[in-house]
Amino acid sequence: MEYTTLGSTGMEVSQLCLGCMSFGSEEPWMLDEAESREIIERAIELGVNFFDTANAYSDGESEAILGDVLAEYDRDEQVVATKVRFPVGEEGPNAAGLSRKTIQQSLAGSLDRLGMDTIDLYQTHRVDPSTPPETTLRALDDAVREGKVRHVGTSSMWAHQLAERLRVSEREDLVTFETMQNHYHLAYREEEREMLPLCATEEMGVIPWGPLGQGFLTRPVEDLETTARGDPENFHNPTDEYERGGGREINARVEELADDYGVTMAQIALAWQYHNERVTAPIVGTTSVEHLEDAVEALEIDLSDSDIEYLEAPYEPQPIVGHE
Repeated sequence: MEYTTLGSTGMEVSQLCLGCMSFGSEEPWMLDEAESREIIERAIELGVNFFDTANAYSDGESEAILGDVLAEYDRDEQVVATKVRFPVGEEGPNAAGLSRKTIQQSLAGSLDRLGMDTIDLYQTHRVDPSTPPETTLRALDDAVREGKVRHVGTSSMWAHQLAERLRVSEREDLVTFETMQNHYHLAYREEEREMLPLCATEEMGVIPWGPLGQGFLTRPVEDLETTARGDPENFHNPTDEYERGGGREINARVEELADDYGVTMAQIALAWQYHNERVTAPIVGTTSVEHLEDAVEALEIDLSDSDIEYLEAPYEPQPIVGHE
């Protein structure tokens, strides 16, 4: 395993972050506690020390499962990230959003489910248009001062929205966002225009979600429809969104290089992330130990500059996806 520093936090994290959205029972494809434990424990064996979950994942089950497993290991070595914005269970008044009340309630719930006194990285899960940034940041600042949170981060938004929040933190002497969890992969690179340069200027860690394009970069386009995710009737099928920006050719080139290197397409797509100086650690979600091991092995793939140029060349501008 390779390790790197997470933005300005100073925390040392594995270059692969284990995404925990697949742990729970909310959806048919999610893993129960025993299956989730197997993946988490194998990740730790492989050197992974960075874990990303959210209060809303499987109505809190993901946090509870992760907390139960990590309680059996050295907490000092682990870096645990979770999120606030969406509700746990059915949405009612103050169950969602980024108001002080919602943040305090959600944080208490996350700490309880994780079985932890302090969360290493507490992230806002999207923008809340109903709450002024200053209100949210003051609540987060209090959480840090109270020792319930060590660092705060955020996720997909427009660059001007992040810039506004960074200015508020500086003006009001409040805690500032130190990480950005954004939508970024070979077939969706709109973040390179404004967000990634801003993150670099502000020394923010970048931890992309969906680094495999929700499966788009894991198999040839013509094979995607054979999967549940790639079913044309599936609301979450990403194929149309990623094809329109040169994605079909990018997919073909990932397949070509995978054949050349004798590895999987997913490993080539992740190797591109690992070689990307703008990326701190991609968030890799998986439902199998085999795929987890493949993701770690991708750290050993040494792509050349010409390989990277070849993979990136077909990309074309496309509409923004993922801010919702």
